[in-house]
Amino acid sequence: MIDRDAVGAEGTPFEMRIEAGKIAEFARAVHAHHSAHAGEAAVVPATFLTSQFFWEERVDDANPWHLAKMSQERGMHAEQEYVFHGPPPRAGDTLSARSKVTRIWDKTSRSGRVLTFVEMITEFRDDTGRLVAEAILTGVEPQEAP
Repeated sequence: MIDRDAVGAEGTPFEMRIEAGKIAEFARAVHAHHSAHAGEAAVVPATFLTSQFFWEERVDDANPWHLAKMSQERGMHAEQEYVFHGPPPRAGDTLSARSKVTRIWDKTSRSGRVLTFVEMITEFRDDTGRLVAEAILTGVEPQEAP
């Protein structure tokens, strides 16, 4: 059962270094062939911030998601959204990031089953502290086993 006390839980801040080679590898993997994703000043593809988990796992307690206690058997990834507050990050940038469980809510499905949603937002800031982007992860768990 999901622990609603997880709302407001923040992870330890972590750094994410944006590297040209990693942008190229990611762009190739997702078939993003735009020339802006190549070279020393490459711009990240929109979904590149998913690689945050690689950086986050290197820092103890950086990811607070586990505090929501979503079932590993019934929980599902429901949605992923990226919001950019200006130009996207590019090769050479180092972003400071922090994840926070922001909301937990219930919704009744058309079949009458109660679904519980958990939202976590990771903020990415540049070296001046300006908010560059947000990654919004939403998970869902039915309250009853199917």
